[in-house]
Amino acid sequence: MVTLGNFLFRFRNGLFPLSLLLMLLPGRDLFADPLLAVALGFVIALLGQLVRASTIGFEYIIRGGRNKRVYAENLVTEGFYRLCRNPMYVGNLLIVAGLAVASNSLTCLLVVIPLYIVVYIAIVAAEEAFLRNKFGAAYDQYAVDVPRWLPRLGALGEALRDGRFHWKRVLVKEFHTPFGWITILVLMCFWHLVSQRTLELRYDTVRALAIAYVALAAIYLTIRYLKLSRRIVAD
Repeated sequence: MVTLGNFLFRFRNGLFPLSLLLMLLPGRDLFADPLLAVALGFVIALLGQLVRASTIGFEYIIRGGRNKRVYAENLVTEGFYRLCRNPMYVGNLLIVAGLAVASNSLTCLLVVIPLYIVVYIAIVAAEEAFLRNKFGAAYDQYAVDVPRWLPRLGALGEALRDGRFHWKRVLVKEFHTPFGWITILVLMCFWHLVSQRTLELRYDTVRALAIAYVALAAIYLTIRYLKLSRRIVAD
């Protein structure tokens, strides 16, 4: 599993684009109205995004990999890492689950979620092997105190109270993620409307969706410009 995890770690940034293709898997409908599936999927994905943003905002972890290999500068145990050892991956799984629900396909739901769970289990196995080798007893104790996946909600108050939220860091490090999955959701919404031949009948929905997406794109480009021009930097 560690070997598989090291291999998958190299391509982890391509997982969300892959999900777009998997969303097209045909299957039995989850809801009669596909827009209900999109709405529910949005709520689930938004929860995942909140987990990611909160994790980054309270305690950023430099474990992005070097030369596409697992890497960590230090052992981070504060912030949302008090709740579970892999809050970023929990957020990712919620986003993927939301997209799977938004597809309105039972086949997609039964394929995508188990697939991504296996992928992240393998990646985490590789990361844990690295951390245990580098930090030894300190990591072993952390693993005993904090669960791997299911958050200790009782520790949420501590994480929020003892930490400072770095909103600039969230903007700089995370602005591309919500833009990516919301783009997928919007594309799926249009796909549902075209497939059901109700695009013209739902003109008000399409117009509102288009306006909201243009506004989101404008925000994305603004933050990207501010980041590249260094008018805003991570605090």
